[in-house]
Amino acid sequence: MSAQTIALAQINPLLGDLAGNAQLILKAAQEASAKGAKLLVTPELSLTGYPPEDLLLRPAFIEAAAHELELLSKSLAQFADLTVIVGHPKQTKNGLQNYASVLRNGKVIAGYAKQELPNHEVFDEVRYFVPGNEACVFENAGIKYGLILCEDAWHAGPAKQAYAAGAQVLLVLNASPYHLQKESLRIEVLRKQIAASKMPLIYVNAVGGQDELVFDGASFAFNQSADLAVVLPQFEEAFQLVRFIDQDIEVGEIVAQQPIEAQVYKALVLGVKDYIVKNGFPGAIIGLSGGVDSALVLAIAVDALGADKVRAVMMPSRYTADISWIDAKEMADNLSVQYDEIAIAPMFEAFEHSLANEFKNLPIDATEENIQARIRGTLLMAMSNKSGRIVLTTGNKSEMAVGYCTLYGDMAGGFAVIKDIAKTLVYKLCAYRNSLSHVIPERILTRAPSAELRPDQKDQDSLPAYEILDAILAKYMEQDQSIESIIAEGFKAEDVEKVTRLIKINEYKRRQSPIGVRITQRAFGRDWRYPITNKFRA
Repeated sequence: MSAQTIALAQINPLLGDLAGNAQLILKAAQEASAKGAKLLVTPELSLTGYPPEDLLLRPAFIEAAAHELELLSKSLAQFADLTVIVGHPKQTKNGLQNYASVLRNGKVIAGYAKQELPNHEVFDEVRYFVPGNEACVFENAGIKYGLILCEDAWHAGPAKQAYAAGAQVLLVLNASPYHLQKESLRIEVLRKQIAASKMPLIYVNAVGGQDELVFDGASFAFNQSADLAVVLPQFEEAFQLVRFIDQDIEVGEIVAQQPIEAQVYKALVLGVKDYIVKNGFPGAIIGLSGGVDSALVLAIAVDALGADKVRAVMMPSRYTADISWIDAKEMADNLSVQYDEIAIAPMFEAFEHSLANEFKNLPIDATEENIQARIRGTLLMAMSNKSGRIVLTTGNKSEMAVGYCTLYGDMAGGFAVIKDIAKTLVYKLCAYRNSLSHVIPERILTRAPSAELRPDQKDQDSLPAYEILDAILAKYMEQDQSIESIIAEGFKAEDVEKVTRLIKINEYKRRQSPIGVRITQRAFGRDWRYPITNKFRA
């Protein structure tokens, strides 16, 4: 009977921190060795972090990674007979490759170059790497392991190649970013891939935020029957031992999949935390309006950073309702954050006076609304400059889609927390957060949304109902459906025409917006590359 303990290190690398990431791997190796594991598996590009993007074009980065791998290999030699798999870029005779090295007793005993290079959604590995074409099967304490990397597992070829080369267990190193339903999708796809071979599979994923991407972890193992034997938690670092006994994976701890709202909320919290902490900001500043979007962002920021790192600023206009003041203050008190009020009316009056001649005999329109929004943006950025804290913007995906946001106004800031969260989902996330502890005043969730920049203003005065807007947005922007097909599904032609036209003409705004956490399968970010100058509509 063959038996072996395998350690899974679901770690949160800091991109470019080669020495720091090596220490994470070394720490995991120390724990693995102490607990009797014979093999430690780390995520894809665990030494560098993922995705390195154009750092990969810098020879110095590749050389530094190679040097750090050598140092790490020597350090790992202290753990006798522990085999460690590390992901890193490697310059080979074929070119730069997305690589994984198998380290044992201070030496590289095997290696694998990723074969299937993703070039879709947020991925552009074809820009940097050349593919491999050979299987990697290595023996460890009598068991033969096949090794592949991330996208390889979504295609039949690499797994079949490893099986044909004698692999008994398939190891998959991953840096697979989260989007809605991603965990279920991974499990479904990989289950199909191993069904024919009945080869147990171990899937190790990275965790953590990297710019707009969030890696959710949720590493797992399949047994020969393609049943889940082990599942690690989402959105947190984890270390887990897996037992391989008599040609199969022993059933261990299976962390239950969380509801969608819980997943999304945790993704946002982790994305905010890692962006701010990894980039060295001392905290965050949020313009708190008394509305639902800023309420959600404030809750996320506090859960990510702690109340002492977050400052809320209420900037009432002459049109701000008393209840907005009351609700904003209550929200800030509920979360125990610093709260300040700065009225913008005097500054707006100064603008009106300065522009009186320019605007003489012209009707009041969105110009005056935008001036007020830009005053708020200027105030927040001034406080950011003085304190070093980053401004978190509060615009949601529905607003970003149709341009219901002010360039250099409410779009001013460093990180757009809910940029990929549709308005209808905003309300669901608020309800989820209140289910943990009631911090968002109920009236914020029941009032009609308003920018409060003109008398009796409501969002729906100029936009379709958010249920309609969000449905059209999902079909047109996320699913690439045509205008005609959306209308054919029963949506009013005027609504579809309006929403899609607004999406098109506001691309120039979105290009100037801060990045934010990607939650859907297609966000306004690195996986949305629409030309601004563009006459095509369909």
